[in-house]
Amino acid sequence: MVRRVVFAVVFCAILATFARADEGMWLLNKLPKEEWKQKYGFTPTDDWTNHVRMSCVRIGAGGSGSFVSPDGLIMTNHHVASDAIGDVSDEKHDYARDGFYARTRSDELKCPNMEMDVLMQIEDVTAKVNAGITTDIAPADAQAMRKKAKAEIEKNAKEKTGLQPEIVTLYHGARFNLYLYKRYTDVRLVFAPEQQIAFFGGDNDNFEYPRFNLDCAFLRAYENDKPAKIEHYLKWSASGPKDGDLIFVAGHPGRTQRLYTMDHLRFLRDVYAPMLLTAHNQREVGLINFMARSSEAYRIGKEDLYGVQNSRKAYCGIHSGLLDERLMMRKQTAEDKLRAFVNADPKRKAAYASAWTELSSALNDVRPYYAEYFLIENRRANLCRHFDIARKLVRAADEKRKPDGDRLEEYREANLATLELGLFSAAPIYDDLEQFKFEDGLIRLGRFLGGDHSFMKTALAGKDAHTRAVELIAGTKLKDIAFRKKLYEGGSAAIAESDDPMIRLAREVDAPGRKVRKQYEDRFESVERSAYARIAQATFDMSGESVYPDATFTLRLNDGTVKGFDDAGTHIPAITTFAGLYERAAEHANTPPFDLPKRWADGKSKIDLSKPFNFISTNDIIGGNSGSPMFNEKAEVTGLVFDGNLPGLVWDFIFDMEKGRAVGVHSAAIIEALTKLYDAAPLAREITGK
Repeated sequence: MVRRVVFAVVFCAILATFARADEGMWLLNKLPKEEWKQKYGFTPTDDWTNHVRMSCVRIGAGGSGSFVSPDGLIMTNHHVASDAIGDVSDEKHDYARDGFYARTRSDELKCPNMEMDVLMQIEDVTAKVNAGITTDIAPADAQAMRKKAKAEIEKNAKEKTGLQPEIVTLYHGARFNLYLYKRYTDVRLVFAPEQQIAFFGGDNDNFEYPRFNLDCAFLRAYENDKPAKIEHYLKWSASGPKDGDLIFVAGHPGRTQRLYTMDHLRFLRDVYAPMLLTAHNQREVGLINFMARSSEAYRIGKEDLYGVQNSRKAYCGIHSGLLDERLMMRKQTAEDKLRAFVNADPKRKAAYASAWTELSSALNDVRPYYAEYFLIENRRANLCRHFDIARKLVRAADEKRKPDGDRLEEYREANLATLELGLFSAAPIYDDLEQFKFEDGLIRLGRFLGGDHSFMKTALAGKDAHTRAVELIAGTKLKDIAFRKKLYEGGSAAIAESDDPMIRLAREVDAPGRKVRKQYEDRFESVERSAYARIAQATFDMSGESVYPDATFTLRLNDGTVKGFDDAGTHIPAITTFAGLYERAAEHANTPPFDLPKRWADGKSKIDLSKPFNFISTNDIIGGNSGSPMFNEKAEVTGLVFDGNLPGLVWDFIFDMEKGRAVGVHSAAIIEALTKLYDAAPLAREITGK
């Protein structure tokens, strides 16, 4: 499934011509209208585009969704909502295992740690961000100036509009846009099927096709304790898509690497991906062993396992693509063409040619300490939730004392609401799982950094990893939300005086963490930003600005068609059916992970087995598109993105639609299941408007 796989920040492929298959993660304020008119005879109007934009939602830190009723009903994937489903479950109510349906509004369950954003306005602020920056300013200094400018722009925008501001870096620094969002923080669970049918086939079928997954969930946005009244929402298609139909996807693709230089791709291939895969493999094996302890351990650990397995399988595919000389040669040819264009003109050569060499030098420089940055300061350093909370409390106390423009980005005024939502979430924390994660994380750090590294010495405090994990989890009081709030509100004094062992550890490792982060940002990230901004400008000079920026977990629109593919002489049809689901379960004797939930096994006779279930299309998607609506030119829902296939994993750095496909749940399958198996006709009527 296309989960919250977070990819390195980069931007789009070097494109010599405007016409190209179905490739393109298009900005909604910069759509290829003429191309679509020529290809489909369809030109999106401003009203159509604005309607789509305000019907779509960004969910948390890595998912997409859409409004599908005027009463705030939101459609997304089960796996996007899975954390929330787990948060509202307990030992007596396992909604992931059993499914959930709120028959009345009062039965809808509040998700304690979820926020959703709807994009309301876009403004180009490139000139404001770059004001005062000249070519003779060092990259690190220029980066600091931009950070201060962005903080000021966001602060002013929030005060002026009341909306949630976010400055989006496009083309890796060639353009900056201010996005203003309406944010919903009261989100409630309405419906979720059993996880077994949402992820039927498990890791075996993940990124495969044919598929048979009801990977959907419905949530509801509330305002002032009442369902939000929504003007823009997507209506439902009566028939859904057929083979060959035009289909659009609007969602929030995470991050792609399509304009990485060849040297940068080699860094991904030889440094980043192997390190990430090693970490995932260790965590996957550890979680399997942890979950075998008891039924409760299985319940609280399975979502982490699914996420790790998904990331491991995704990066195996990406790494395989980076080892494919055919694909790498395509990238090399595109880079050679752009560099030849740059070198053909003295002015272009003077302006852009050094970008490649500067970036290569920075990549060589970062290699010796990249593991240290990756494991200590990158998000992979999140040893467990207790440690993550402790680190944020320690840093918030320090950062909030500084001028807004001097703070670390995640502690700027515009981002504090999101920080506080996570810090004070009532989502359950399980000590056994925390202890396992912390112990496993320490061992992972030791394998990469060595036992003599100062971080390891501090973290272990002279003990073995197991003893240290038990000691810290047993001794911390951070599970208590009131205790967290007291530390947060008490600021630096409260943090300095605290004897909580997890807070002490976060204090002790804060300075070395900041040091390696600053080293990375000053010596690599600033050079990367400067180099890619020039490479992007060179691309504009060669091809015009008919080039889409790389994914940035912001709203994009893509066109495609429902289409099968040929594999080793066999044609893979575009659409599966309910009959195929039961056949696949029978092929595997209904054993895990191909076992059907009881209501599905017992309810076979209720279903029209000829109804479509899943389907594939040529839409250009990536991690973060999970939960994206698939719709026709009338902006009617025809499906729901939940995955890509194995050949599509290379889309992280190059688009190839020979076999790569997006995978979706057919709109007819959702209604068939709701009405025939879940006794959820009222929900189906709300969705279809009938």
